[in-house]
Amino acid sequence: MRVKRGKTHLKRRKRLLKQTRGYKWGRKKKIKLAKTAVLKAGVHAYRDRRRKKREFRRLWNIKINAGVREHGLSYSQFINKLNKSKIELDRKVLANLAEHEPKAFAEIVKTVK
Repeated sequence: MRVKRGKTHLKRRKRLLKQTRGYKWGRKKKIKLAKTAVLKAGVHAYRDRRRKKREFRRLWNIKINAGVREHGLSYSQFINKLNKSKIELDRKVLANLAEHEPKAFAEIVKTVK
């Protein structure tokens, strides 16, 4: 008995072209180009989900450092004293306080000193 695969073939290609909506030129309508474009996009997305975390942590460190320098400490000294005084605030929260709530951040720096 012969199995005709037209429906599954069409379904697979339709799904692929649905993923390439918004791409430029032939990558949105030509199967071969669309396939490579989707694969490459997936690689970039996977890599950049990890890279995003690194970049945000770097940004938080910069913001904390800028806030702490006003009080006569460096970033590394501040983090060290923060750990020794057992204040468990993560860098995201500290950076937010340093940027938007300078008075609250100054209180934290005082308690750490």
